[in-house]
Amino acid sequence: MKFTRILGVAAALAAATAVAQEAATVTPAPEQAPAPVVALEADNTPATWGDATAGAGKAAACAACHGLDGNSADPQYPKLAGQHERYIARQLALFKSGERENAIMLGFAATLSAQDMRDIGAYFATQKVVPGVADDSAIAEGPNQGRKFYEVGEKLFRAGKSDGSVPACQACHGPTGTGNPGPAWPSLGGQHAGYTATALTAFRDGKVWGRDANANAIMAGVAANLSDEEIQGLATYIEGLHNVADAPSAEAVASAEAAAPAAAAPAEAAPSEDAPAEPEAAPQG
Repeated sequence: MKFTRILGVAAALAAATAVAQEAATVTPAPEQAPAPVVALEADNTPATWGDATAGAGKAAACAACHGLDGNSADPQYPKLAGQHERYIARQLALFKSGERENAIMLGFAATLSAQDMRDIGAYFATQKVVPGVADDSAIAEGPNQGRKFYEVGEKLFRAGKSDGSVPACQACHGPTGTGNPGPAWPSLGGQHAGYTATALTAFRDGKVWGRDANANAIMAGVAANLSDEEIQGLATYIEGLHNVADAPSAEAVASAEAAAPAAAAPAEAAPSEDAPAEPEAAPQG
């Protein structure tokens, strides 16, 4: 009787084990068809002529450093107003490809298409650069002693060096510094002296923008024979350089003076901020 009972218990345990093993068996669900993969294509559509109206909106991100109208306040950032469309588009493309190194500009240019670059260039090309004032202080010593800084720059810009080691800047950039939009030689007139001096120093040290067939090594060769003093002279001359036709006429200045609020006159102790400042002398292109 006991033996029979033991067999019954054993059979029950075996059955329970079999049921447990059967319950633990996992049947995999059928695999779903994979989601279709769609390649994200870059916008490599060939660019056409830039649209200044479209570029105005796209250039809003540039305003923090370069100014809303392209006239930057900080000399470490170049003025873009009046710059040629193709030149700006080329520089943005170089930033995007890493052929011109600048971590900040790489971030801005990375998302731009070729058409975006042309549109931004077209917008800034329609803006008017505001020139600065050239440094007319005299050089205290050295080969240019007694000459004014801008006079040293003026000679180099217009005639280069007599030994032929430095060509005249105006050969490519024009007598008034407006450049040449055909080969995309940049406009220089009115540019911050600090920015120009930094760029010329980098060129003198061998800096080249672009690689291989896309490289432009012209300026490295031009600047190789410039001294620090000559770079400073060129930079300050270029800052004050502008087309005399763009300067306000005497009539416009007189009209602005006449339009000054008459109520400001009694406040002799605190001159009106609206009163026009006395114009300083600057070289005229």
